[in-house]
Formats: sequence, C-alpha cells, structure tokens
Amino acid sequence: MAKSSAARTALRVVGITLGVIVILGVGVYGPATLVGPLPAATAVVAELPAATPGGITPVVPETGASAIVADVATPVLASGGITEAVPIAGAAKVITALVVLAERPLLAGSSGPGIAITAEDAADYTRYVAESARAVAVSAGESWSQREVMQAMLLGSSNNHADLLARWAFGSVDAYLDAAGEWLAARGLSSIELVDATGLDEADVGTASDLARISALAFSEASIAEIMAMDDAALPGGRSTDNLAAYEQDLGYIGVSRSYTDQAGVCFLFALVPPGSGEAADGSDARLYGAFLREPDWDTLDGDLAALAASAGGAVTATPVVTAGQRFVTYTAPWGDTARAVAASTETQQLWVSTPVEYTVDAQTISTGSVGESVGTVTVTTSEGTVTSRLELDARIGDPGPLWRLTHPIPVIAAFIESRTD
Repeated sequence: MAKSSAARTALRVVGITLGVIVILGVGVYGPATLVGPLPAATAVVAELPAATPGGITPVVPETGASAIVADVATPVLASGGITEAVPIAGAAKVITALVVLAERPLLAGSSGPGIAITAEDAADYTRYVAESARAVAVSAGESWSQREVMQAMLLGSSNNHADLLARWAFGSVDAYLDAAGEWLAARGLSSIELVDATGLDEADVGTASDLARISALAFSEASIAEIMAMDDAALPGGRSTDNLAAYEQDLGYIGVSRSYTDQAGVCFLFALVPPGSGEAADGSDARLYGAFLREPDWDTLDGDLAALAASAGGAVTATPVVTAGQRFVTYTAPWGDTARAVAASTETQQLWVSTPVEYTVDAQTISTGSVGESVGTVTVTTSEGTVTSRLELDARIGDPGPLWRLTHPIPVIAAFIESRTD
C-alpha cells in the first residue's frame, strides 16, 4: 500500500510539472507566434550590366596608329592601325610637362617660380637651330617663369625648352628620364619608353592607346589646359610664340601636340568636343581624347580628323542608366509572397559608347511591406559621375496569418528570439 501511494504521488508531480510546462509553453508560444515578429524575406539582387551602350563607335583611321578614350580611367573607345609602340615625336613634350608638374606643380593662372637661363640652355638653342629642329630663342642670364617655359615648349614645341624644363625640375635630363619612367609605370602606361625630353629620337615610342590617355591626363591638368586654350603667348625678351598645336578648331579639336619627324610621321594629340554632344554630368563639355600617330601626311590627317568629328557626335548620347520600374532586388517571404524592389525614377547620363557602369544596391531587410514602400536605393557610378534612385516595392508582402504562424514554429520563434537580442 505504501508503494502504491508513493507511485501515485510521483505520477501526480510529473503530471503537474508537465501541465505547468504546457501552460507556460502555450503562454509563450501563442503570443510569440501570433503577434511576434516574422522571419525576414530572402533578398536576391538582380544581375546588372557592366556597361551601358551610349551610341555609335567613333570612326578612327586604319592608317598609322590611332586611339580614342573618353577618360583616363575608361577603356579605349576605338582604335585603328598599328597596335604596337611607334615613335611619338613631339608628343614626348606633353609627357615632359606632366612629369615636371608632378614634381613642380603649377596652378592655373600662376607664373610659378623663376628659372635662370644658363649657358647650357643658350647652347641648346643654337644646336637645335643648326639641326633645323623647333626652338625658341633664349639668352644666358635671362629669367623665365615656369609658365613661360611651358608655353614655349607646348605652344611653340620648343625642343630646347623641353631640355631646359627637365634639367630645372630634376637636375639633369637623365634624372628626368628616371622620374618619367617611374611616373609612367605608376599610371600603367607601360608601352611608353623615352630616351630624351623632346621626342626627336626614334627610340621615344608608345602605343596610340597610351598616348590617348596622355592626352586625357594633359587636359586634366588645369595649367596645361589653360595654356593650350591660348592662340599665342608673349615671352621674355620681346619674343612670342603661336600655338602650333592648334588645328581644325572649327571641327571641335583642341590640340596639345602637333608634330612631325621622318621616323614618326605626322602626330597629333588632342581633345575633341563633338558637335551636338551636349554636356557631361558635371556640366562640362563632353569630350573625347585621342592620339593619331604615324599619319603619312597632313592631307591624310585632315581627312581622318574630319571623319572622326563627323562620327563622334553620335558616340555620346543621353542614356538612361536607371529606368523607372527596373528590377534590382527580388524579395521572397518564407510563406510564398513575392515582391520586387524597383527603381522609383528614371536617371539619365551623357554616356560614351560602352561606358563602364557600376551599380551599388542598398536593399533593406524586410518581412512585410506594401506597394510603393521604400526599401533601399540603387547608386550608379560612371566616369561622368553618380546618380541615385530610390527603390520601392512593386507588390505587397502581407502577414501570412495565424495558421501559418502556428504551423511554422521554428522560423517564427527564431525571429522572436532574434528580435529580443537586437
């Protein structure tokens, strides 16, 4: 009898304990499932394009070596002719200007420091004149500003001023060449090799693609762009020089180097503002930058420049980089509801053909949502700038109701626990 009583007591304790657990479980489970938070919907970002076609490809010549870029950092838009490195003639002086400016910066509108003209500088002038190479006169004892030396070198294509500038900035032409090699390597311009500061030696070489980027780099320097916009310049000693790089301005060309040697042929580095191309995202002119090397003669260059200008107007167009309603994210709730995060507005940029486009999607974590609700943003980055569009839901993701909640305890309880730990 004693054992039966003890057994009944033990069973009774177990029953009470289970009852308490059930009651507590119902007390927690019910509210947690029926009114607690829901698990998040799965968000899948759509596959996005790496480039947006902007228009037709600019026409470049197959004679010589040619290339066009829209910016220093963007891929070549078009190229033609020889792909290997070729002699670059006076284009080397543009590199001299860029390397010197990296060492001795010159603000736009500033004269810069004075440079004393030495007997070596004067002797260089005499030597280049005797060689029938372009030179602008100097006399020992004169003082020229950095800006005036650059004007003589870039506008007048003065060879003696290229040597003078290199020696002033680096101590010697050899030291300049070492610095130029490092400068070129740091910018990935691996095809360009220099043996002097002038480009007169046929061993000064580079590809048209790298020289097109040199054009873009030159016009990104405010002091160079300012100088190349001049028709002429007054120089010390009552001297002056015309802008010998200016060419086919009526077609929209702004030259930064125009030269000829027997080894290099006719070479032209330039910026081109295509007729009717409109403005870039920052309000500036939409431009192409190019290099035409080893052109056989001036008449051929004229025809090639006309063909490029005629085609370039269609190479940049107002292109939607985001379209209203474009899908960027798909949300799928565990109970089956689906909605897409779509762009709320259309955003347009002036883009060159095959301009690289980078999309950055910032999608919010959601469990439910209504049509038109903001759920994040998409930011589009191109060489012309960035634009951002709001993302909104195109359909409703609703509450699944009590039956789904009660029959899916694991995800519901997990969401409840996660909400308590946030």
